[in-house]
Amino acid sequence: MRIILLRHGESLGNVDELAYCRIPDHALPLTARGEEQARAEGSRLRDLLRDRPVAAYISPYVRAMRTFELLGVPVVRRVQEPRLREQDWGNLQDPVGQQVQKQKRHEFGHFFYRLEHGESGADVDDRVASFLTELEARIRHDPTHPDTTLVVSHGLTMRLLCRRMFSWSIELFESLSNPPHCDHRVLTLEHGRWRLDRPFAQWRDSPDATTQT
Repeated sequence: MRIILLRHGESLGNVDELAYCRIPDHALPLTARGEEQARAEGSRLRDLLRDRPVAAYISPYVRAMRTFELLGVPVVRRVQEPRLREQDWGNLQDPVGQQVQKQKRHEFGHFFYRLEHGESGADVDDRVASFLTELEARIRHDPTHPDTTLVVSHGLTMRLLCRRMFSWSIELFESLSNPPHCDHRVLTLEHGRWRLDRPFAQWRDSPDATTQT
């Protein structure tokens, strides 16, 4: 069994923070570069999948849905899954307020700090845990569910999915960087244990760094 976690392509919000003041977070489109990234990743994924049946679970945000479309990967099941959405940043119309929230989040910790009118990392952790429990039950008990699952989501959501899957500490989670746009990680079930194909990069040291598996 495999779960492939994929971050969406570069979006307008990644190159223009003021875009959040004009466009709701969920509606931000991919940039031209982001669309190119998605097409290129589609070629890599098709080589990895080798025509095996795939179930896809996709964040309903525009940038994630568009990334999935551009991958060109055939699937037998496609589900828009709100639990895979980006962390809710609340009211982003005020650019000064955005910077204040980011600074406070950096000072108090990305996991526990709850953004004003939004979510904390812990809130996202709870909803991805619910998704994983349901997904594992489907994989194990539904004979029509493919052995390979593709999850198209967001950087923080990907890290928290892995945190839950491998019981990483909060300190380790907070030391990890988001993967690049349209980069993936493969989780494989081997002898009753899930394994991660390669670790996430770290932006600061953590005593638990060697526990990424």
